[in-house]
Amino acid sequence: MDRRSILKNAGIAGVLAAGAAPAVHAQPVVRWRIASSFPKSLDTIYGSAEVFARAVKEMSGGKFEVTVHAAGELMPAFGVVDGVQNGTVEAAHTAPYYFFGKNEAFAIGGAIPFGMNSRQLTAWMVDGNGQKLMREFYAKYNIVNYLGGNTGAQMGGWFRKEVKSPADIKGLKFRVGGFAGRVIERLGGVPQNIPAGEIYQSLEKGTIDAAEWIGPYDDLKLGLNKVAPFYYYPGWWEGSLNLEFYINQKALAALTPEYRAIVQAASHEAHVVTQGRYDARNPGALKQLVASKAKVLPFPQTVMDASFKATMELYGELEKSNPEWKKIYADYRNFQRDQILWFRFAESRFDNYMATQKL
Repeated sequence: MDRRSILKNAGIAGVLAAGAAPAVHAQPVVRWRIASSFPKSLDTIYGSAEVFARAVKEMSGGKFEVTVHAAGELMPAFGVVDGVQNGTVEAAHTAPYYFFGKNEAFAIGGAIPFGMNSRQLTAWMVDGNGQKLMREFYAKYNIVNYLGGNTGAQMGGWFRKEVKSPADIKGLKFRVGGFAGRVIERLGGVPQNIPAGEIYQSLEKGTIDAAEWIGPYDDLKLGLNKVAPFYYYPGWWEGSLNLEFYINQKALAALTPEYRAIVQAASHEAHVVTQGRYDARNPGALKQLVASKAKVLPFPQTVMDASFKATMELYGELEKSNPEWKKIYADYRNFQRDQILWFRFAESRFDNYMATQKL
């Protein structure tokens, strides 16, 4: 019996007994660069790309190595889509809604006002149609997307003055991430899309009147409590923020099947670790902010209602003007409706009860 017959007809025990073993293919050495949209000082959100890079290196035995570059090192924070699309870098780590100016559908891959929470959004991406629909959309930009972390529900940001009604939004110069600015405009506000590293200075100098970033842990690192006293919640524009790794199509296609599997596995590890870090670190940071005299307040119901109404009007207009938005959003919203129904019966009831108990 020749070696080929042994490999075809024998079980593994028979193969070993015959002294034959499947050939092991040497993997090539690969070097990638990731352009991040975030500064190194934010170890949670920037750290997601570091988790990814470390996992890729470990799973490949050091043959597939990825270096992570903070915003501004290789390109501006908001230039990473162009960098990946043009092949300047192999990958980027970013918040999809930063690029709604190219097409509003980008925002759906990250966060939209009154959208899904982190569990729901991950479910849509992993087991619903989310990843399929977003990959179809990203293909025109030479991008393949992978999960890259989730911040969970965010805070509503830091304000110099109290927000008592929708009227207090009018004329407000508000640093707010991405697509949410469209709703703030409808409420009479003036949205500002400013990178994380420039928020403190802008708020301190009075260039802006209010600013949101993510939540207690990151906001404390940025020192935003030192330049604005009122800390509002929730960030209705980000019930969660899904971060993503954008991979250049040609760079991904050039990988071996084993390396592509490693990219998938590493992205999922980064996703879980990032969300775990935010959930673990935000409570302690919130306590520190309260101790430093931050005034933590809920948005008034009138502000929430006005924001929801403006958001739904915007979505109705986009369904008529943007066919890509219409296609992806329809699936997104149907999935969210079912998720809300399920969470209402189990998760929400349990969480609300536990919030009233003393542990």
